Amino acid sequence: MARIVLSILGVLLALYVVFGLLLPALFGILKLLVVVAVIGAVVVGAITLVGRLSR
Repeated sequence: MARIVLSILGVLLALYVVFGLLLPALFGILKLLVVVAVIGAVVVGAITLVGRLSR
């Protein structure tokens, strides 16, 4: 009986770790990467535009 209860508690803890800790961290990292990519694209576009206009 104790084995079943501990197994259920282990599964609940694993679900809490996955949905409560890992997924928000992954979404935060992905959001950060998207922001960095957009800033990089804007910088590259601005440098390209300035380079073409200065000729």
